[in-house]
Amino acid sequence: MLTVVALAVLPALILIYYTYQQDKLQREPTKNLVKAFFFGCLSVFASLFISIPSMRVGLFPAEIQSIGDAFRTAFFGAAIPEESAKLFLLWLFLRKCRDFDERMDGIVYAVCVGMGFAAFENIEYLFAAGSAWVTTGIGRSLTAIPGHFAFAVIMGYYYSLNHFDKYRAPGAGLKMWLYPVLAHGIYDTIAMTAAVTPELSGVISLVILLGCFWALKKAQKRMTKHLVADSYDIRRGIDQQ
Repeated sequence: MLTVVALAVLPALILIYYTYQQDKLQREPTKNLVKAFFFGCLSVFASLFISIPSMRVGLFPAEIQSIGDAFRTAFFGAAIPEESAKLFLLWLFLRKCRDFDERMDGIVYAVCVGMGFAAFENIEYLFAAGSAWVTTGIGRSLTAIPGHFAFAVIMGYYYSLNHFDKYRAPGAGLKMWLYPVLAHGIYDTIAMTAAVTPELSGVISLVILLGCFWALKKAQKRMTKHLVADSYDIRRGIDQQ
């Protein structure tokens, strides 16, 4: 049991540590990272308050039988409920967080929330996989976990823009929700399409893998942008003293 949990959680912790190391100017307190991670775990349950009613009113089916079903399930059953819940828990955590004083901090805390969600979800998937938990864990560590990481970086990037540069980035308040939803929905639509087109499963897996690596590169660029902006603010503050 502990081995299953370790395999499920370790990829998420590695990505949190990686993001923490990127925050080179002023790293966040460890207690905050842990708290944000558990807020992410809670977001799994918060997402159910959206996904369950959505299924009951027919926004997406209980079983995927067509590409249309895959699209509706990806967005109304996963992307919208999950990213909305993560954003709500991120806001709940940051609204009184005194350490949220740099743009990069938004990405760091969003990643902690996103990885908390991903780790909890991964535990569920690995236990449900039974004897195939090792291959499931390895596969998800190369696709689903990096996917959630990329969604979190997008969310944190625009969350910080909305907080620190609202007047220069007026659309950031919408983008911090919309862009992660779109990225997540497209990812899940592609992944779920494999359920109805098994003959394309190999191609779909390759597309997902390449897409995740591309998203990781884009995530790194967003981190760099915020680090550069934070460095500029620090230098300007020193010059004005």
